[in-house]
Amino acid sequence: MNAAVVDLHVRWLGRTNFANALALQEEIVAKKREDPSHLDELLLLEHEPVYTIGRTPDQSSLLGAAHLPYPLFATNRGGQATYHGPGQLMGYPIIDLRRCGQDLHKYLRWLERLLIELLAGYGITASRRKSLTGVWIGNCKIASIGVGVRHWVTMHGFALNVCGDLSPFDQIVPCGINNVTMTSMEKEAGRAFSVADVAASFEKLALDRISHLRTAAEPEPISAPQMQGT
Repeated sequence: MNAAVVDLHVRWLGRTNFANALALQEEIVAKKREDPSHLDELLLLEHEPVYTIGRTPDQSSLLGAAHLPYPLFATNRGGQATYHGPGQLMGYPIIDLRRCGQDLHKYLRWLERLLIELLAGYGITASRRKSLTGVWIGNCKIASIGVGVRHWVTMHGFALNVCGDLSPFDQIVPCGINNVTMTSMEKEAGRAFSVADVAASFEKLALDRISHLRTAAEPEPISAPQMQGT
């Protein structure tokens, strides 16, 4: 690991159920609250099939929920319903934004840029869409982003569709966006990908680009935003 980026610890967890991954995130957030010098971390993994939704009174994106074929978790991230499962790379950065200018907007754009750059490395051209957090290929969505922030420490993160079955998205309104079509690296490139290999590429990119998120000044703590995403 480059000496300039030793303040970000990356872990590949492989296939992990949602409850265990959430508990690990909570544990790391608690450690960082107790000890501000604790390293920022990035957890990379795949999930067993699961649906999640942010803390919102609007549950319409679940289409009633009783019909869902997999478990449903309500979380403290922002955003509407989504699906996670095999073939999808999950990234959970646990980063102290007090070291990054206390700027949630900047953090979300940083995540989007990383994903767009990652995809470009595989010959896939992706972009942002105005007012819709996430990464798109034309009118198709390839990566969703939903984060939670506690005392300026982030949790949750992004889901990148690498390969595999996208049909579970048909059971919900993905991210609450009507008539959205979900796509994947496999569909766009017409070839197979390994989630573990894509995770390794993302790790290298994140370690190289974490300095773009950092700021020199350490601002005084103020009230933190709680959630953001789509």
